Amino acid sequence: MLELRDVSLSFARKKVLDGLSLTVAAGETLALLGPSGEGKSSLLALIAGLIAPQQGQVWLNGRDITSLAPEQRQLAMMFQDHALFPHLDAAANVAFGLIERGMARVLARERALAALAAVGLAGRGDAACHQLSGGEQQRVALARALIGDPALFLLDEPFSSLDTHLKQQLMDDVRQRLAVLAVPTLLVTHDRHEAFALADRVAILQGGRVLQQGTPAQVLAQPASAWVARFVGFDNVRPDHAIPPAAFVLDGGQPLRRVTQVEPRVEGCRVVVAGDDGDWVLSLSARELAGRAYPQRGGQLAVGLNPAALLRWA
Repeated sequence: MLELRDVSLSFARKKVLDGLSLTVAAGETLALLGPSGEGKSSLLALIAGLIAPQQGQVWLNGRDITSLAPEQRQLAMMFQDHALFPHLDAAANVAFGLIERGMARVLARERALAALAAVGLAGRGDAACHQLSGGEQQRVALARALIGDPALFLLDEPFSSLDTHLKQQLMDDVRQRLAVLAVPTLLVTHDRHEAFALADRVAILQGGRVLQQGTPAQVLAQPASAWVARFVGFDNVRPDHAIPPAAFVLDGGQPLRRVTQVEPRVEGCRVVVAGDDGDWVLSLSARELAGRAYPQRGGQLAVGLNPAALLRWA
């Protein structure tokens, strides 16, 4: 288990982490989710031992590792900028840590080539770093992080430069590998879709503090504030509540609302109507559009609210 106990960190008098406490169980993936500049990557660097906290402790499997050097922490970290060795080929980059820990070079390279194949880079072990695309370099870094047997796994924006298809494939591969490793995993990302798809729990950071944590379903079902609701993707957020898609009621004698904007989508459209308390944003599916005239700007749409379905916070 990873435990962060009342951790604080400042740079140039700016509080980056402010008394932050978190736990990540063995076999659990926790996603740190928040906008850029909110302390996510700094927290990973602190856990890895690259920077020291001004306050608080880092514990791993019942042991205080706060003062240990990075190489003594038995963790694997994938950096956002890949951090590959430019003078080594792809396989040598992946095998580097194994060789440093005493594995024979031939065996280490065999394992490295297998790890590269697992992330879609079969046959690219001899490629120099400058011959690899940004996405390929990212996969080399991922293979290097996954190849060892760490007690803790840290991921810093691991899929940021990948196209959608490759991202989904690698996320599936990483999920399977993490299930085998069964160690605490901390994922830093600003992409809520990525966090919700990969993580067992999410912790939402702002101003160096955790505003809310829970499973993706819990956070989406009950955001803790207007800021959290907006950040996790709700369109219709008011000071004391959010209007989820399920709260909208179409037709059935609902009041006619003026349509102010229509944006076609692949399967349906996004419609903005003048609601009772400001604009309402609706995403209508092809099924909901069937049997009705396609919404037009300046036209009308029969829509109301089910008050019982609103999401409220204190």
